[in-house]
Amino acid sequence: MVQELAGLLEGRSAVLISYQGLTANVFNGFRAKVAGEGINGSCHVVPNTLLKKAAAQVGLDALANVELSGDTAMVSGPDAVSLVRAVKDFAAAEGKDKVKVKLSCVEGQLLNAADTLALANLPSKEVMQAQLLGLLQAPAAGIVRVINAKVASILYVLNAYKAKLEQTA
Repeated sequence: MVQELAGLLEGRSAVLISYQGLTANVFNGFRAKVAGEGINGSCHVVPNTLLKKAAAQVGLDALANVELSGDTAMVSGPDAVSLVRAVKDFAAAEGKDKVKVKLSCVEGQLLNAADTLALANLPSKEVMQAQLLGLLQAPAAGIVRVINAKVASILYVLNAYKAKLEQTA
């Protein structure tokens, strides 16, 4: 079991939630949502002690040293933002008293509940990559516009000279 949890933690983001008072059907519906819809995640009920051992095994010392209590479910997947959005939507649908974010582990960093929920407001990884690419391409596009403007102004001068020659001829 520890090896399985270590595999879910290694190289992936994880959100730890409490799920007190949920029925099995509701929880299984959430598991299905996390597994699909482009999230490619998984949701497992985990014993706190085994989770800490798995975290220590993969080198997540911050998570291994955190004091966890109560029921804990671990939602893990490759994209932290989509995981947190799914958890936030689930908590809103089921009631914030039933589903609460405990903490998360994103790229080896431990985030508290408030910081974890703030991730839900970020754009997805693909959108952020597209925005960065746009920022990187902006200077090159500006240079192209300046060069085109200079070529166009030379063309205007040549056309004006041609028209003047035609009038004098």
